[in-house]
Amino acid sequence: VQLVESGGGSVQPGESLRLSCAASGRTFSGYHIGWFRQAPGKEREFVSAVSWNSGTAYYADSLKGRFAISRDNAKNTVYLQMNSLKPEDTAVFYCAARAASVNLRVTVVEYDYWGQGTLVTVSS
Repeated sequence: VQLVESGGGSVQPGESLRLSCAASGRTFSGYHIGWFRQAPGKEREFVSAVSWNSGTAYYADSLKGRFAISRDNAKNTVYLQMNSLKPEDTAVFYCAARAASVNLRVTVVEYDYWGQGTLVTVSS
């Protein structure tokens, strides 16, 4: 499956962005999708993940209440709504796919397919 992220950009603190992850190549509903981010000089970290049927969603504890993940299997797209953005949210955001035949997970190494990333910059 091929993944393409979009929706990144530069915003001021307190503003919102919605990222999209568009998939092609294989049956989209056959995959769990996760969002990860990597800030300059830091390791890639888990942000959120949603199961193939939207039945389960996970969030990094520090992001609960500000970020929301959703998916539309008819459009082969997963969304990440990000509200009340902070300068520390500045990072390249990646979406990734994991086969739905296994459990939903939150670590980088458990995802098999990755997009190229989209940059989010939060600065005043």
